[in-house]
Amino acid sequence: MDVRYSSAQGRWVLFAAVLGSGVVMLDGTVVNVALPSIGRDFHAGVAGLQWTLDGYLVTLAALILIGGSLGDHLGRRRMFVVGVTWFAIASLLSGAAPNVPVLVAGRALQGVGGALLTPASLAIIQATFHPDDRGRAIGAWSGLGGIATALGPLAGGYLISAWSWRLIFLLNLPLSALAAAVAIRHVPETTDPTVSRQLDVTGAVLCTVGLAGVTYALIQRLSGVLAISAGVVGVVALGSFLTAEARERHPMLPLDIFRSRQFSGANAVTFAMYGALGGVFFLLVVFLQSVLGYSPLRAGAATLPVTFLMLGLSARSGALAERIGPRLQMSVGPIIVGAGIALMARLHPGVHYTSAVLPAVVVFGLGLACTVAPLTTAVLAAADVRHAGIASGVNNAVARVAGLLAVAVLPVVAHIRGSDYQHPATFVTHFHEAVWISAALAALGGVVAIFTIRDVKGIAPQSDFHCAFSAPPLRELEPSPES
Repeated sequence: MDVRYSSAQGRWVLFAAVLGSGVVMLDGTVVNVALPSIGRDFHAGVAGLQWTLDGYLVTLAALILIGGSLGDHLGRRRMFVVGVTWFAIASLLSGAAPNVPVLVAGRALQGVGGALLTPASLAIIQATFHPDDRGRAIGAWSGLGGIATALGPLAGGYLISAWSWRLIFLLNLPLSALAAAVAIRHVPETTDPTVSRQLDVTGAVLCTVGLAGVTYALIQRLSGVLAISAGVVGVVALGSFLTAEARERHPMLPLDIFRSRQFSGANAVTFAMYGALGGVFFLLVVFLQSVLGYSPLRAGAATLPVTFLMLGLSARSGALAERIGPRLQMSVGPIIVGAGIALMARLHPGVHYTSAVLPAVVVFGLGLACTVAPLTTAVLAAADVRHAGIASGVNNAVARVAGLLAVAVLPVVAHIRGSDYQHPATFVTHFHEAVWISAALAALGGVVAIFTIRDVKGIAPQSDFHCAFSAPPLRELEPSPES
């Protein structure tokens, strides 16, 4: 297809793609703000809050690679509409949930919808727009998606304060319906006949079972026969997954890509960075409400400087990495992130936002803006041009798994359990433990970069990649024959 950016159809295609992916991005940032309210309504302990986040991340992380492949095989518009519809139904289940188990089930189903929807959203733009307009369209998709990410905590905080946390899920229904309707009417169908028609279903199932089993065991702190059994099953499934991927002719995770020291190093940095990010933001928003007494609206607004710094500085950071190579920024950036997290150890009952919270999130945001775009450069430089989409998709999956495990593990190692988050005096001490662990993990990413990342210049990550602070770039797609 050669749809022009300035045409009416081009605007409709972009509107559908932005609206669909924006719903997923908004939902990904808004749920953290709702956790204390969900905990109070359901009398849930820390484990219930962990599963509210991880139920979504398990299915998203395990299925996002195969979700992109389904779009290439069966049609990007078809998978987009299926993903949007699936996400809406799962949102309805989440919003109407009478208890934590049903909410977690709804969140897991949301992850499936997100795994189908998000890759298809960007693939539609890549395959539909004229080559001369493709960069502009992807830039608009990325920027508008970033705005949705930024507005998520603020909008969610307002909805929670004004009515209920349930509205953050129910709001997805009309937005998803509009996105699906526009896609059906205005988005042309595209596929990629050059890719293999074989889907790695075995790999997807083993990965999902493995991540779910290990996550359950960690959240339950390996307490009881069921938790230990789930952990064993999870470990065996993940081991079987690696074995299957090594033997699979068309694997969803080609293991040979990790032979590159640069690629493995970049993904190790990703794991450390997004593990620290996922863990600390899970607990920070709870801390702001439970200890500092912030309303959901104020708690949602408290972390906005991070997103604004990302939106304002990521392009400049990417341009600098293109000129000098990614090594310096990937080495220094995670250490700055660690310093920002360490500043959160200054948070105590009664502190003021401007003197305690704001400096921490600003330093954190500066470090993240310094790191994320060069990380794209390093990942792409390590992969053959033919495998750029796979490399970026794997990097995104690594980030999701890092956040998933951080949410499961950090409360355990910081000794946060039961209803601790509802008791400020107890929660403060454990929160500080979690902060120092997360700070060390982020800084470790910088150390890894020093020894594994080499400078490769001339790759511009900002033109064709989505960079939001909630996840690294999703994927790049080669133009399909239709384009």
